[in-house]
Amino acid sequence: MPHTRALAQLERIKDQYGDDHAAHKRALLRVLARARLRSAPQVERLHEVLCFLRAYPDDAALAGAVERMLRGFSRRADLRAHAAALADSGIAGTTIHYRFFWPTARWLARRWPREFHLDRSDEVAGDNIAAALPLLLTPAEAPWLREQSPGGFEALDRLCGRGSDAAWLVHAIEALAGDDFTHERLFDGLDPSCLLRPGRATPSRTLDCAPGAPAVFRAAPLRRARPELRAELARAPQRVRTLGPRAGQDMIDLARGALITRQRDLDAFAYGDARDVRMAEDGGGLAFVLVGMRPERRTLLAAAYGILTLQNGVPIGYSQADILAGSAALSFNTFASFRGGEAGYTFARLLAVLRHLFRVRSFSVEPYQLGHHNAEGIATGAWWFYFKLGFRPRAAGARQLARRERARMQRHPQHRSSPATLRRLATAHLFLDLDAAGARGLPPLADLGRRVSGVLAQSGARAAALDGASAAMLRVTGQGNLRGFTAAERLAWRRWSPLMLALPGLARWSPGERRELACVLRAKGGRRESDFAARFAAHPRLMRALYRLAP
Repeated sequence: MPHTRALAQLERIKDQYGDDHAAHKRALLRVLARARLRSAPQVERLHEVLCFLRAYPDDAALAGAVERMLRGFSRRADLRAHAAALADSGIAGTTIHYRFFWPTARWLARRWPREFHLDRSDEVAGDNIAAALPLLLTPAEAPWLREQSPGGFEALDRLCGRGSDAAWLVHAIEALAGDDFTHERLFDGLDPSCLLRPGRATPSRTLDCAPGAPAVFRAAPLRRARPELRAELARAPQRVRTLGPRAGQDMIDLARGALITRQRDLDAFAYGDARDVRMAEDGGGLAFVLVGMRPERRTLLAAAYGILTLQNGVPIGYSQADILAGSAALSFNTFASFRGGEAGYTFARLLAVLRHLFRVRSFSVEPYQLGHHNAEGIATGAWWFYFKLGFRPRAAGARQLARRERARMQRHPQHRSSPATLRRLATAHLFLDLDAAGARGLPPLADLGRRVSGVLAQSGARAAALDGASAAMLRVTGQGNLRGFTAAERLAWRRWSPLMLALPGLARWSPGERRELACVLRAKGGRRESDFAARFAAHPRLMRALYRLAP
């Protein structure tokens, strides 16, 4: 059929530029705009091509045609006919099913209460909700629960009235005494399957795009050649700017939506701090949005940043960087729609941003990202992607296996590592060290935690022990008191004090080293966690002490 051939041709030339390719793409789009595709896979294929062309357009005319088709995609007759089969695709007009974690469930309940619902087929969640209802209801309602023992969903039908059951549950948990950590534990313990039905402005891969992003058109082929990583690292991004709180929150919301539509979640976005959002613009339409976490949700040591990758304003991937002592532990993901694009080049530019913004000297990729207990990582050959860019294992077993695999490839160029071999390779971290002498990993938190437990156990009551540790650190650092500290800075001081008291010989540090230590602790609760990372890296005695403390 003509539209079937048109779709196949558009897929074939979507990433070809110059000559008359733009005109050919527009002609094919005109055919497909009027077509009624006959199957759900065909509808999804058209959607994926449109998303790709939105990120990598030839010219303004093509970009306009793509935009019009995406804006009207949920109204297509073929989309409506196959909406049920396309559930969980993230396409506008389709439903998303997911076990949303607490911060995302709370966000959805506030933004889209009518579209956010519980999945009634989840019987285990229904039983969990029934057991939790006595915590959520008034004493006057308790006899009804005791005598009639309604099921969880049956009870919610009576309680939420015309509202959404999921939104009612979230708001009832929020109304309980306790802090956000308590509410999170209760909701995540219920572990309900949820669904987000399509509605006005609900997240979708079809429509999500950064507002006001400049349009950059292409005439040259995509950059698919393997980048020279060290050369790219020497080249700084074109511009880095700090976003205001409103624009920062818009970028956090865009990042959260991009993950929701792909049934994923990331704490760095879910707990993103709108005051700590930066945009690194790199030319050619490529940009990275770096999102810091709210102080109360930051990890103890590493500064964690979630990163949304944009191409012409379109989310094409996401990453996380955990930064400490000049090292960055990375996760890097390119969304499936864009994996035929510029993944290697984009990754190289991400490293350059981290290098110039945070002065990172050593990068690492953890085993899950490489395929350890991650079927997608094995299927995509993630381990070799990083190895070919210059990353290397430090573990002796992985180094030996890699040498054997490379020798086989040299003897037989068609050889590809089996899934079993990739799983063995993926059990160890990969590293790229720009300065081998100063390369560090992250201190083993489990060992540090064991030492802190010992310090606290010597002081009896735990709350009193934490108070005592905080007061002791004030004396050691000459701080006197915490007057002038924000609530977040006080929290950081309290969390860090037991760890610092576990350091041997702290009292023998010079007065200047102890005063600077106080600045490091305070920075952990400051406006931007990157300030903490910079102060930590500039305190060599603190770094040496922490790494020596860990066996």
